[in-house]
Amino acid sequence: MTARRDILALAAFAVICAALSGIGGAVTATSVGGWYQTLAKPAFNPPDWVFAPVWTTLFVCIAVAGWRAWRRPGPRFPAFAVYGLQLALNLGWSILFFGLQSPGLALVEIMPLLAAIAVNIVLFWRIDRLAGLLLAPYLLWVAYATALNTAIWRLN
Repeated sequence: MTARRDILALAAFAVICAALSGIGGAVTATSVGGWYQTLAKPAFNPPDWVFAPVWTTLFVCIAVAGWRAWRRPGPRFPAFAVYGLQLALNLGWSILFFGLQSPGLALVEIMPLLAAIAVNIVLFWRIDRLAGLLLAPYLLWVAYATALNTAIWRLN
């Protein structure tokens, strides 16, 4: 029964992350082929094709991290409150940057996202070290995205 419960929980985390990724991708698609192409970008801006595989990998890591922390006994509410917050902030960034076409608002919003991911890493680390480590690439990518967002805001 425990194995079945674990598989269902992993599937639930995967579905939640896939849904958020899909919604964010749909919002992004409204601008990425038009408005985004008109923006001045810094030299360190990656090619457009990089974003989909990176975000797919990151969302898999986010789902597995959540699942691993969920499987551990003990108090988990603070960790999962922050987990939900960082997921909501992640989607919010896509809405602000691509949906509303506002790099400035997105830049303001990405700062709490970075903080939430960092706190989530610490809280998950205390529950399950691998869960915390699985969020580290996400933190690094969002830190890079922050630099990119800053540069785009400044250039435009």
